[in-house]
Amino acid sequence: MIYLKTNEEIELLREANLVVARTLGEVAKWVAPGVTTRKLDQIAEEYIRSQGCTPGFKGLYGFPASLCISVNEVVVHGIPSGYALREGDIVSCDCGAVTPAGFNGDSTYTFCVGEVTDEVRNLLVTTKESLYVGIEKALVGNRIGDISNAIQQYCEKRGYSVVREMCGHGVGKKLHEDPEVPNYGRRGTGPLIKNGMCIAIEPMINLGSRNIVTERDGWTTRTRDRKPSAHFEHSIAIHDGKPDILSSFQYVKEALGERFI
Repeated sequence: MIYLKTNEEIELLREANLVVARTLGEVAKWVAPGVTTRKLDQIAEEYIRSQGCTPGFKGLYGFPASLCISVNEVVVHGIPSGYALREGDIVSCDCGAVTPAGFNGDSTYTFCVGEVTDEVRNLLVTTKESLYVGIEKALVGNRIGDISNAIQQYCEKRGYSVVREMCGHGVGKKLHEDPEVPNYGRRGTGPLIKNGMCIAIEPMINLGSRNIVTERDGWTTRTRDRKPSAHFEHSIAIHDGKPDILSSFQYVKEALGERFI
């Protein structure tokens, strides 16, 4: 069932998503060669708790950390570890926070570690651009498939592949609500978009094949061909007929300066 939010609930979701946005800004300050992914997770958890919130992912479905940190060929759900970032890596940090009122924020940014190749940078740029292309289709009267198709067409026309097993989702008092928001599909299909709908849109785009595998830990999901994958995510509300982005990359931009993609 799709739960349409009131204006008051949308503002409570915005509060949660701004905590996530600021958390990603804090993480951005630490992304550098030699820093472990476990350290990034520690930074995120400490900041989320300092804001009176709780990490949205830690313990959810048994996940052991506050951030899903996915390096290079890992698409999603990477578990923070002692891995030290290296020059030329890319690292996606998927972050969630829950406010005392019980509302979830959810957003993802993929960072470059030092200098990356033009090929990899272009993958990140296209993936991020496709997020906004999808958001533009989140209009009252459109359908979820219009968002999905816009993302797919934008990425595939540029030679990239779209992960199909993972998708965006509704967001509210539960992190994962209806409807599912795939990153591929046909225009004019899927649930009708209405005012009050709140969704997380999150393209997961691969440099090579779209095929993925899940490692033995049951979480880490990587590309089968081990080529890089990028992931960007915003939570949005449909308000007054059009999309209202609840999360933000502004704090990441402030932290990264000229290195911001």
